[in-house]
Amino acid sequence: MKLPNGPKYSAFVQMLQWIFQPMPFMEACAKRYGDIFTMQLNAPVVFVSNPQALQQMLTSDTKEFEAPSDFNTVFEPMLGKNSVITVSGEVHRRQRQLLMPPFHGDRMRTYGQVINHVTEQVISQWQIDKPFYIREAMQIITMRVIMQAVFGLYEGQRAQELEELLAVMLNENSPLRVVELYFPALRMDLGPRSSWGRFLRRKERVHQLLNAEIQERRDNPDPSRTDILSLLMAARDEAGEAMTDEELRDELMTLLTAGHETTATALTWALYWIHKLPAVRQKLVQELDSLGENPDPSSVFKSPYLNAVCCESLRIYPVGMLTFPRVVREPVSLCGYDLEPGTVVLGSIYLTHQREDLYPQHQQFKPERFLERQFSPYEFLPFGGGARRCIGMAFAQYEMKVILAKILSSWDLALVDENLEIRPKRRGLVTGPNRSIEIVAKQQHQLRSRALESTSI
Repeated sequence: MKLPNGPKYSAFVQMLQWIFQPMPFMEACAKRYGDIFTMQLNAPVVFVSNPQALQQMLTSDTKEFEAPSDFNTVFEPMLGKNSVITVSGEVHRRQRQLLMPPFHGDRMRTYGQVINHVTEQVISQWQIDKPFYIREAMQIITMRVIMQAVFGLYEGQRAQELEELLAVMLNENSPLRVVELYFPALRMDLGPRSSWGRFLRRKERVHQLLNAEIQERRDNPDPSRTDILSLLMAARDEAGEAMTDEELRDELMTLLTAGHETTATALTWALYWIHKLPAVRQKLVQELDSLGENPDPSSVFKSPYLNAVCCESLRIYPVGMLTFPRVVREPVSLCGYDLEPGTVVLGSIYLTHQREDLYPQHQQFKPERFLERQFSPYEFLPFGGGARRCIGMAFAQYEMKVILAKILSSWDLALVDENLEIRPKRRGLVTGPNRSIEIVAKQQHQLRSRALESTSI
């Protein structure tokens, strides 16, 4: 079987490059081999960044291509065997159907109030001229938002411990942890001081807390509750079956980790670019000011320039580098190559978003590109595509906009070092900024507004 061209050096060296420098590695391959190439990552993997090929691949789920679970085992240690991310086939379809309702329709209005309230609580603690790290602040907001959305009014010792444990687990992104995820043989529990041993003990404690919450809900059912956990416990599949406790626990792990970490990173990038480029900030603040005081979250959501800023933040450095793997089911031609059944194919979101033919001056942050044209789901795909597209996409987009609007309407902020150039790097299985970004509050927006009014008088 002839696979597309790719680097000729050893699979071990390629794997190390993929673990430590995934984006430069993909860029170098694309520069040399074009829209389709093969990397040796424990096995041959074909990377694709051509929109037509992505469309063919992502709309052919269950036909020419399938999205099997055995290639998502890298997520299993964190999310469990029953997560919608790690299951496949009919089980995946069932889990997805059970999970979809809480993330659509009228539910968004309720989430808007939660997001607004949590953001207000956190940013009210900021102090003028006292620098803080953007990412840490965004993690606090998005963690509390997802905790409130998943559990409802969630306070007390169990909530606090769960929040702290998850934060520690998600922030531990040492190169060793990534190596352990890609090389299962290295996952050795050598006691509580070892890297994997520490991870396992924390995960076990998180599971205990989640199991206790599920059991408490089972013992004290309350039909009036409308949080995500209550909706999932009440959900039934086509056969009338409910989720088991293990399925619920693994889906909660998925929602709590994937549903907060990725959004915190996207918000960090957005705030970096907004304050790096004064023209972007000025235009955005003007648009938000035009909505009046305390605008309804649905008005915020529809703001065109805010949407463009969020899209460009997700385009330039997408949090997820890749689509979930697909495996060829029957012979198929992709970018001029005949691929045989069993071939593993990955869509490179990162490379697609860097295409000069789609995004001229792709290294520049230009929100206007999203006002000037509509991109197809195979040209702009920060949440993946096909049967594996992120379930929380609508929630994440809504959350990003409401949080940014609340922050920018409440505070005047500035980067501590405006000359700092930030690049993306691997952060666990996703990406993030390569260094901490400090920001400082200059004054509260209301005070600035009043000052402007008095000067105009």
